[in-house]
Amino acid sequence: MYHNWQLTRAILLVVSIALFVPPQTYSQAAASTTQAASQPEVVTNQTVLDMVNAKLPSDVIVTKIQTSPTQFDISTEALVKLNQSAVSSDVIKAMMQKNSATTASAEAAAATVVAPSDPNDPESPHDPGIYILISTGRERKMLMLEPTVYSQGKSGGHFASAMSYGIAKIKWKAVVRNAHANVKISDSKPAFYFYFEEKGAGLSHPAFGGTSTPNEFTLLKFDVKSETRETTVMKANAFGSSTGTDDKANIAFDFEKIKPGIYKVTSKAPLQNGEYCFLGAGMSSAFAPGAAQASRLFDFGVAPE
Repeated sequence: MYHNWQLTRAILLVVSIALFVPPQTYSQAAASTTQAASQPEVVTNQTVLDMVNAKLPSDVIVTKIQTSPTQFDISTEALVKLNQSAVSSDVIKAMMQKNSATTASAEAAAATVVAPSDPNDPESPHDPGIYILISTGRERKMLMLEPTVYSQGKSGGHFASAMSYGIAKIKWKAVVRNAHANVKISDSKPAFYFYFEEKGAGLSHPAFGGTSTPNEFTLLKFDVKSETRETTVMKANAFGSSTGTDDKANIAFDFEKIKPGIYKVTSKAPLQNGEYCFLGAGMSSAFAPGAAQASRLFDFGVAPE
C-alpha cells in the first residue's frame, strides 16, 4: 500500500511539472534544435581526423571537403600532423585546394568592392573630356565643357592678297554663333583637367582629331561680335596654305600629367574677361573651303560675378 502511494505521488509530481512548464519553452527548444540542424557544418582539420579515425574511405572524405564550408590549417606543422595521423595524400591535397579556392574567392570579392568615386575630385575617374575645377572656398566642383559643333566659316583678306599679287595671306575664320558661351567662370586662373580615354566619343576618339595630350590643343581668345564669336583657323597665299591662329589670340598654358590619361592645364597668365575655347589639332580643317566635317570647340567665358 505504501509503495502504491509513492508511485501515485511521483506520477502526480510529473504531471504537475508538465502542466506548469510554459508552452513556449518547448517551442524554443524545438526551434533551437532545428536551427542547429540547419546550420552547415564547418569542416576543420579535426573533422578530417575524426573521419579518418572512423575508417571512412578517402573518396568520401574528399567529397565532404568539396561540398562543405571549410576552415583548414594548412601550415607546415599542421600538414606534418595530418600525415602522421595517417591522412591520405589525396585528402591532404583536397584540403589544400579547397583552402586555396576559398582564399581566391575572398580576394576576388574584396577586389570588386570599389570605394565610390568623388565626381568633384580631379583624380577620380571621369568621362573623357575637358573639365574646369571651380572652387568657392568651401567646396569645389568639376564642370565639364561640352563640345560645341560648328561648321560655319568665312574668309577675309582677298583684296589685300590681290593687291600684293598673292603675297598677303587670306584668312579663314571659325564663326561661332552667339556672343557668349554657356559656361561662365569668374576665376581668372582656372584649372582645367583633360581626360583622354578611348570610350566612345572622347578626347582621344578619332572624331576629335585623335588627340592624346593637351599639347595638341590651342587655347584661343575669341574676337567677340554683336551676335557671334570668331577666331582665325587657317591662312593661305599664293605660295601655300597653313592652319594656324593669330598670335594675339593664342593663350599660352602649362600642363602636367597627373595620372595616365589625366592632365592638369593652367594658363601662364591670368585670363582677362572675354570668350575662350580649346581647339584641338585637326579640328580646324573643317573650316577649310569645301570641308564637310564639322569642328568641335570647347568654349567657355570669363566674367566677374
